[in-house]
Amino acid sequence: MVVSASPFVPYPGLAELPARMGLPALALLLASGLLHTQASSPARSFQLDYEENCFRKDGAPFRYISGSIHYARVPRPAWRDRLLKMYMSGLSAVQVYVPWNYHEPLPGVYDFAGDRDVEAFLDLTAELGLLVILRPGPYICAEWEMGGLPAWLLWKPDIVLRSSDPDYLAAVDSWLHVLLPKIKPRLYQHGGNIISVQVENEYGSYYACDYGYLRHLLGSFRALLGSEVLLFTTDSIQAEELRCGTLQGLYATIDFGPGSNVTEAFGAQRRVEPRGPLVNSEYYTGWLDYWGEAHASTSSASVARGLEDMLQLGANVNMYMFHGGTNFVYWSGADFKDQYKPVTTSYDYDAPLSEAGDPTKKLFAIRTVISKFPEGCAAPAWHCWAAQHPSLSLQYADLLDVLDVLCPSGPIQSQFPLTFEAIKQAHGFVLYRTQLPWDVLDPAVLGAPPHHVCDRGYVMLQKYRGTLERDGQTTLCVTGRAGETLDVLLENMGRISFGANISDFKGLLGNLSLDSSPLSNWLIYPLAIDTAVQQGWPHTAPPQSSSGARAGPAFYTGTFETPGIAWDTFVKFPGWSKGQLWINGFNLGRYWPRRGPQQTLFVPGSVLHVGRPNNITVLELEGAPSTPLLVPTGVAAGGSGLQGPDVSHHHGQQRTR
Repeated sequence: MVVSASPFVPYPGLAELPARMGLPALALLLASGLLHTQASSPARSFQLDYEENCFRKDGAPFRYISGSIHYARVPRPAWRDRLLKMYMSGLSAVQVYVPWNYHEPLPGVYDFAGDRDVEAFLDLTAELGLLVILRPGPYICAEWEMGGLPAWLLWKPDIVLRSSDPDYLAAVDSWLHVLLPKIKPRLYQHGGNIISVQVENEYGSYYACDYGYLRHLLGSFRALLGSEVLLFTTDSIQAEELRCGTLQGLYATIDFGPGSNVTEAFGAQRRVEPRGPLVNSEYYTGWLDYWGEAHASTSSASVARGLEDMLQLGANVNMYMFHGGTNFVYWSGADFKDQYKPVTTSYDYDAPLSEAGDPTKKLFAIRTVISKFPEGCAAPAWHCWAAQHPSLSLQYADLLDVLDVLCPSGPIQSQFPLTFEAIKQAHGFVLYRTQLPWDVLDPAVLGAPPHHVCDRGYVMLQKYRGTLERDGQTTLCVTGRAGETLDVLLENMGRISFGANISDFKGLLGNLSLDSSPLSNWLIYPLAIDTAVQQGWPHTAPPQSSSGARAGPAFYTGTFETPGIAWDTFVKFPGWSKGQLWINGFNLGRYWPRRGPQQTLFVPGSVLHVGRPNNITVLELEGAPSTPLLVPTGVAAGGSGLQGPDVSHHHGQQRTR
């Protein structure tokens, strides 16, 4: 007798029967017909019931209470912890995005290993008894870099994203033919736990309104996933967005937050779906933060009140977010609302589970509401810990002194600046270098046309002179001698994930000029900083310490040891300006305490070493304190380090993601 190794079993507990009963007893049950095989069992199904206005799961009326979690924002060792806490909060399902650019960094190059193992994540949800509402894009928004679309799409500068552009569709089709076959065996109809799949994401908020594009996606999803899977769309309750974002053959759901009139909001869904289940696919438990703005928060009482109102109507609800997590590396995106608005590294979102995975007051308020309904369940309380480590001092090395390490292939020569996309660099930093063509004895204006510095340029001419910024300061006054080196380090702060157009090119998009005279003859250095740090630099070959000023782009390095156990912690940056932090080669993301509201970076315990030194590398871009210290701090519950007043202006906002 062969027992299938498939992780998907049609009856809870069936996988454990051989161990509990022994194979002879199991064989006897099968032979007697007391235990039906999967082949003879009733077909599993998850369907729409337009007569009773509900979902039907295996023929019975069904309503889900769900929460959003993004596996790409949670280190793999923490997946089980976060999912268990969601299950213990009374949720029956989780909603999951798949970021295309997280898995296909270059055309035809795929990464599904480690933290990117989406199949392992989905299998874990099944193991823990959670259903899945999958949102595979190809565009997801999610305040994620470029809304999940790969930056390499912009290698074709005239491409029209999220449209019927043949170049875009060819890339989408190629990706879906890789991703969706991984999804199909995990659909509920095939023994898995994925009950529904979203096609695209809030397309009605995009300017294109291209029904041909939506029809193409519908055809692709049906061809690759089959005719039985429930496919849906999500849009805001605005009439125009529902007009452009919905399509026959895709069940239309909506999103809205606390403070909205629930009856009126679902009335908008009823205008496009007169019959069928009521669904809020994104009920906002909080809101995102932008660098330089107040920390957003939403009261627990308003979130709980809105949730109860929807559940009393019999609606299906997904809470966005239930656990936000962290925008590690360079994955945070940006919005465009009259100006460029980059998203913070923390995606705490004021969610029921904090950035560190701690239960909050909001979680307990939500769980109290859920327990009033048949789908809910009671659960024990939890407590989470964060470690306190000693502060540590750091050594210093100027970025310009180590270009050979950071760009081993050498610079690209160009008459005029090239974008990140033109030199095929997706994220991080690129250095642009030229020489002053004449003596500049009196201060001259160094500048760029509006919106041509994307997103921040750190200017060095003999010394650090200041920063040029997109939608901010675009000129500096400089002096110097002919032949002196002018360096501009360009930082990509995240491509636009939501706005009128997400074709967001990075770098110097036009010429820099001195007193209106264009500069030319550039050397362009694509910096592979992450590769160098992951390979052990600078700890395996420490750079020479510099006695120069502490202003401008520079690396600070050191080591520390954990106090016997690798707990989660946070790092403070007293006196620091802006930069990037790595621990043991893991890029924890951007810090910017000078602008805020985020004041710390979350350090998962899984990136720390026990019993041996931990390497820490800081790239400070503007200026470190005279005594460069980092201070690990054990701020556990709700400890995203976000500062600012409680604000409620996001309540009921119809902003899509």
